[in-house]
Amino acid sequence: MDIKKKILAEVETIVENAGLMLIDLDIRGNDNNRIIEVFIDADDFVTTELCSKISREIGDKFEVEEIITSKYRLDVSSPGTDRSLKYLRQFKKNINRMFEIKVEENGQNKKFTGELTEINNEILSFKVNKEIISINFSNIKSAKILIRF
Repeated sequence: MDIKKKILAEVETIVENAGLMLIDLDIRGNDNNRIIEVFIDADDFVTTELCSKISREIGDKFEVEEIITSKYRLDVSSPGTDRSLKYLRQFKKNINRMFEIKVEENGQNKKFTGELTEINNEILSFKVNKEIISINFSNIKSAKILIRF
């Protein structure tokens, strides 16, 4: 198993065992100076304490299993608003927020901006202008939260 797959497997296990969601894992650099960025999300909020806890667990696992024997930097954080939501459970804490949504329906790609108003099983309802649009989660290609000022 190559090093990136091994890192991913270990990180996924730690994050999922903590009841969290692994949103993204970015590995850069080379064997002598690797940078590992882990983006996690939770059903409520991701705190700095939670990121520190997960970072310690990952670092301990890397050391015990000798997954990385050279110098590396490990960053664990929340995904921020610039990353698309990946899991249905991420939407629940974002009801009444504005989204930029890209969907695929009947082989056609569509893009719109709307407020998430309701989630019913896998159907998400968005208020677009004055109309309610319902979309199956499986049809969503990307969903980014829009920040209002």
